[in-house]
Amino acid sequence: MRYRDFGSTGAKHSVLGFGAMRLPHEKGDSSRIREDQAIEMIRRAVDGGVTYVDTAYGYHGGNSEALVAKALRDGLRSKVAVADKLPVWLAHEPSDFEKLLSTQLERLNDERIDVYLLHSLNRDSWRRVRDMGVLDFLVKERERGRIGFLGFSFHDSYEVFVQIVDAFEWDMCQIMLNYVDVEYQAGLAGLQYAAAKGMAVVVMEPLRGGKLAAGLPPEVSHAFSQVHPEWTPAEWGLKAVLDWPEVSVVLSGMSDMDQVEENLRIASESFPGSLGPAEREALQRARQVFMDRVRILCTQCGYCHPCPEGVAIPQVFGVYNKAYMFDDRSGLVREYRDLVQSQKDASHCARCGRCESVCPQGLEVISLLEKVYAEVVELMDKADAGARAAHKSV
Repeated sequence: MRYRDFGSTGAKHSVLGFGAMRLPHEKGDSSRIREDQAIEMIRRAVDGGVTYVDTAYGYHGGNSEALVAKALRDGLRSKVAVADKLPVWLAHEPSDFEKLLSTQLERLNDERIDVYLLHSLNRDSWRRVRDMGVLDFLVKERERGRIGFLGFSFHDSYEVFVQIVDAFEWDMCQIMLNYVDVEYQAGLAGLQYAAAKGMAVVVMEPLRGGKLAAGLPPEVSHAFSQVHPEWTPAEWGLKAVLDWPEVSVVLSGMSDMDQVEENLRIASESFPGSLGPAEREALQRARQVFMDRVRILCTQCGYCHPCPEGVAIPQVFGVYNKAYMFDDRSGLVREYRDLVQSQKDASHCARCGRCESVCPQGLEVISLLEKVYAEVVELMDKADAGARAAHKSV
């Protein structure tokens, strides 16, 4: 195992972190973790040198934290840092922060969480919890000794990322990054910005939730096989992220022991500069294959925000483009339903034209929103019809 500085905190951690969000579970019910198998996997990872284990309040239906606690019994807890996250969407008043943390400590059967993050911040959730005094809460709990390093995980634009980074003396952050998404959300620019501030940067989704680990487009497989035919898609994905020196830890949500063993091997072989020109060119060609599938040339700059009607225009276009990049229509339906639930979907467009007047790309935003809406409604109707048919057959 290789280790890197955890930002300017003085700590060092394994380059591979164990993400406890895709543990083996019973079919169709992620809350029913296959405990013996999951515990064995985590303990094997720690035995292989992993020193960073990441969990969260809601993972596996709220059962991930307790599983991690069981896996780290018998002396293993002292060998790792446990990272956990405050579910900001469940905090409706300031007193909820303390209640949620206490619940997490109870689940973990611990008195301290080594790395504590505000979970899944975006522009709106950040403003809400900031105004509720979450930063004062974090400082107070750190002084009490119940939490250690302070950070946040993030899903929004680069501009919002910079605002959050600059708002507090964070120890770390957690961002989505892989060889395809270098300009998506915080992106490569966010990695470099945070690292320059002395923050540790933990990378999630290095394999895009498994989409870069299997079922690659033929053109991508060909580009890779021309350089290293013996490397697996997962190897290409992890090595790409670990080649960036600013990365502190790469999280992998492992689902079986084979993945644990493969990732331990890859992590032991990967370091900044371990990829040469041929490998980097192959990765660039692979990224271009995915980018050529993009349907809407939105750069996620955020100039159209805020929409007077609350439409999350960059997010609408983002989930639509992802569906075509990774041939994932079910993912489009799932993510779009989240936008509908928060009343930020394209159906709320009032055709005022403000977005089109400020779009640097000159996009016909209104007609594009209508196109996305029509297509997604059709997909959602088909998904609902399929679900009803399946229910009747039971």
